[in-house]
Amino acid sequence: MKSHHLPLLKSVSAPTVHPDGTRAVVSVVRPDFDADAYVGQLWNVPVDPALPPRRLTRGFRDTAPAFSPDGRTLGFLRAAAGGKPQLHVVEAAGGEPVPVTAAPLGVSAFTWAPDSRTLVFSARDPEEGRYGTIDGVGAGAEDARLITEYKYRMNGVGYTTDKPVQLFAVDVPDLAAEPPVAPAGRALKAGAGSPDGEDDGVPAARQLTAARTDHSGASCSADGRYVYFTAALHEGSDSDLGSGIYRLPLGPAAPSDPEDLTPADLGRLSVAAVRESRDGHWLYFTAQDIGASGRDFVARNTALYIMPAGGGDAVRLSDPETADLAAGGIEPRGADGALVLNNARGTVQLLAFGPEGRSEVLLDGDRVVTGAAEAGGVVVLSFADAQSAGDVAVLREAQQEGARDDSARLRVLTDFSAPLRTDAGIIAPQELTFASADGYPVHGWLVRPEGEGPHPVLLNIHGGPFAQFTGALFDEAQVYAAAGYAVLMCNPRGSAGYGQAHGRAIKERMGTLDMADVLAFLDGALEKFEELDGGALGIMGGSYGGYLTAWTISHDHRFKAAIVERGFLDPVSFTGSADIGWFFGGEYTGTDPDQVTAQSPMARVDQVRTPTLVVHSEEDLRCPVEQGQRYFTALKRLGVEAAFLVFPGENHELSRSGTPHHRRQRFDEILRWWARHLPTASNPSPADAPAAG
Repeated sequence: MKSHHLPLLKSVSAPTVHPDGTRAVVSVVRPDFDADAYVGQLWNVPVDPALPPRRLTRGFRDTAPAFSPDGRTLGFLRAAAGGKPQLHVVEAAGGEPVPVTAAPLGVSAFTWAPDSRTLVFSARDPEEGRYGTIDGVGAGAEDARLITEYKYRMNGVGYTTDKPVQLFAVDVPDLAAEPPVAPAGRALKAGAGSPDGEDDGVPAARQLTAARTDHSGASCSADGRYVYFTAALHEGSDSDLGSGIYRLPLGPAAPSDPEDLTPADLGRLSVAAVRESRDGHWLYFTAQDIGASGRDFVARNTALYIMPAGGGDAVRLSDPETADLAAGGIEPRGADGALVLNNARGTVQLLAFGPEGRSEVLLDGDRVVTGAAEAGGVVVLSFADAQSAGDVAVLREAQQEGARDDSARLRVLTDFSAPLRTDAGIIAPQELTFASADGYPVHGWLVRPEGEGPHPVLLNIHGGPFAQFTGALFDEAQVYAAAGYAVLMCNPRGSAGYGQAHGRAIKERMGTLDMADVLAFLDGALEKFEELDGGALGIMGGSYGGYLTAWTISHDHRFKAAIVERGFLDPVSFTGSADIGWFFGGEYTGTDPDQVTAQSPMARVDQVRTPTLVVHSEEDLRCPVEQGQRYFTALKRLGVEAAFLVFPGENHELSRSGTPHHRRQRFDEILRWWARHLPTASNPSPADAPAAG
């Protein structure tokens, strides 16, 4: 895969399944260089493999499909080029989509009420005078902000307290009715339009929530009387990470105060999702236990809980020591069950739970399940694996006892990655495990380039740190392997997917066991594979991976070059500049000054000898650009070869969701750096490259 193949990476959404179980709809989105944006449409995917998938809509970017409970209507989000996503509906059998919102900052999510006549949607509600709510008042002319809280910014969003996520309800228009016609000529002059002379053609929405905080994850009760959501509405919410379960009446009555349903006997929780069972008897929710302080988030696995919908005690259904249900939300299964996704040793499994505590692994194996839904007795899922960036499959009946894996349970219905395999070529990763210095097993993968070698080696470190590499198709590894590099990726202690003890092993000990693990994985691979060139090593990583890269090159000088991207590099300045700085560093590195210094890459920058490319984005609020600026400047002052690659208009998510142009440029600049310090036949040094023309 080359950087110009990025448009072949097609992301597939979680499916929505028609109530009769005959078909699913997904959105398929890809980067587009011509638009320098992400484009995509909805696809209809029949469960019958004899019927081919087909494109259902033709918008610029259509996403988040959801069938109405009666199956007659399909809701989705549509964004025009350069515009904000708005909620649309279309007849399930096909037709012209009709917009139902005109939210000034766009709609982020929505859910259907059981009557199929009402939609509840989430949208950021801008404060009057900000974000274009007054013509002629741009961002630079807005009133000053008086900040009194820790939580006032978020990466990718910017300021949040002056545009919290609120919930709204809107009635679905009659799709069989004649479309409205905008007044013109005499009628317009006579004032037949809206009072202000403008008519956006959408039904009026009623606001359900009003607190100056985000209201997330809306879902409706089975009887349609209530809407559930999660929010931080408790006293002292600005100084902890807690959030709870709330509900409001969904009817047309005047707004009321939310009812707090958060179980008080479970300790301090950060609730991620809430969903009532289809029979209306049970309320499922996922949450993290964040300790007595309300801030102990480090490597806290997400667990599934259940409580009676009418009130009562909550029971935990999954073991957070071993399972991490943070990979998705909650989808109903049957009358009283739930579907969830579990991070598990470099994969994501599909699990099912019932109210009596029964659980079942519906799908395991070397893949990443990205979404699932059930209707009409059929379970449809979206997934990625070593050969696909995203596809859709239906779950067969349980496999025969004794089968070695769950592949037989899948009937794959799409092949959206076929052009990627055909045109770009995909190299399958090889799964490996090596012992760390203390004997602890370190699990990961090797992506080897074609040819006999010797191959230069890139040790790639993931972010988080409570995240995981998987065996699914990873564009980074594919691009570097195609350029002639052997790519090593592992999940050291601190990562997700291997239990809480594995993740919490580096709490207040960053740069200890985690560095030992990644270096042991590197050494194990070099010993096992003769075609890997131990004299031509590079190291790279982003976010926490940038931290561990910078930390490692201050201790180990065998690497020819390094790339430190969007790194957590100075815990001291991070505390006041990052959107999560008020709690993140204190929980991971501790607060004692000497202890913090002992885990700080900036405090050891004088030990670095490795040529280093520092990559950052100007609008990164998670690891602010000052982290990269100061690290680069320190290297330069110390006489270490260094370069600073900074992207305008991008945030912490550049490598995953930045503009297509910048994503391609990032790859090209990274390969130029490696060509300079670790040239290959496919990526020669500038001096060896053939002349143009």
